[in-house]
Amino acid sequence: MSTMTRISAAAAGLMLASTMAHAQSVDVDDRTGWPDSFTVGTASQGGTYFTYGSGWGNLVAEELGLSGGGQVTGGPVQNMALVHTGDVEFGMTTMGPAREAMDGNSPLAPGLMHENVRAMFPMYQTPFSITVLASSGIGGIGEIPDGSVVGFGPAGSTSDTYFPAMLETLGVEFDKRNGGWSDLVGQMQDGLIDVIAFAAGIPIPAVSQLEAQTEIHIIPFSDDERATILDAFPVAEFVIPAETYQSLSEDQMAVSMWNFAIANADVPETLVYHVMEIVLGNNERMVQIHRAARSTLPEFWDRNTFIPFHPGAWKWYEDNGFDVPDALKG
Repeated sequence: MSTMTRISAAAAGLMLASTMAHAQSVDVDDRTGWPDSFTVGTASQGGTYFTYGSGWGNLVAEELGLSGGGQVTGGPVQNMALVHTGDVEFGMTTMGPAREAMDGNSPLAPGLMHENVRAMFPMYQTPFSITVLASSGIGGIGEIPDGSVVGFGPAGSTSDTYFPAMLETLGVEFDKRNGGWSDLVGQMQDGLIDVIAFAAGIPIPAVSQLEAQTEIHIIPFSDDERATILDAFPVAEFVIPAETYQSLSEDQMAVSMWNFAIANADVPETLVYHVMEIVLGNNERMVQIHRAARSTLPEFWDRNTFIPFHPGAWKWYEDNGFDVPDALKG
C-alpha cells in the first residue's frame, strides 16, 4: 500500500456513492486500458464538492457502463496528491491550492511537484463566505470578537488553506477549528463554534440545511475588506445572488476562486474524452446535480492557465472549436 493510499484510508474514508449502469448510452469504440471502476476525489460530506463530485461521477458511470463514484477526501489539496499518485483516477481542485501543489508547495506533500495531474473541465467558482447564528449579534467581519472559535472546514481544504490568512489580514483574532462542514454546523448549533468560514460552491448544502433549522446571518465583506483581500490573495470578485439562500435579502459581494476537475496523466485518453463529452454535453443534468454547475461550461476552459490539459480533454476542446495553446497540452 502506497503512502498516499494510507493517507486516503486514514483521512478520506471509504468510497461513497458508487453506482453501476444498467445500460450504455454513449458509443465507445475503444476501451483499451480502461479501468473496471474509477474514483472521484471530492471533499467532506455537507459540502459542495461531495455533492457535485459524486454527482458527475455517478453520471459518467451510468453513461459509460462503469462502476464509479465519489470518495470523501480532505478536499482540493489532498485531491491533487491523490490524483498525482494515481490513488484516484479523478478529482477536483481549486486553482490556488493547485498552483501551490504544481510548484511543490503543497502543505500535504511539501517539496513534491504534482507533475502527474492533468486538467479536464471547469466546474464553478468557489466563493468565500462567513456564516454565524443570528443570535450571535455579529453583523460584520470587524465585529467578530477576539478569541472567537472559527471553523475552517477540513484540514488542507481551500477554506482551511486561505481563509485563516484572510481573516488575519483583516485583523481578526481567532481560535481555529477543522472538520467536515456538517460536523462544524452541528458544533455551531451546540454553541461550540462561533463562526464558520466557508469556501465552497453555492448553495452550500450545509448552509441551506442550517438556515432551514435556525436563523443565521451570512456576513458580507465590506468594500474596504474586499479590496484588501483582492490585493493580497489569488481571488476575484464574486456576487452571491440573493436567491441563493433564504437568509439573504439582497445580492452580496464576495471573493472567489475557480475550480477544475482533474485526472491522473495515465488515465486513458478515450476515457477522459468521453468524460468531457458527458459532463460538458449535459449541462442541464449537471445543474440538476448542483446549481453551481451553471458555470460548468466549455467556454470557461481558459480559467486554467497553468495545469496541463489531459490529451483527452484538449482534443475534446479542439474538436468543439476551442483553441488550446501548445503550452497547456499535457
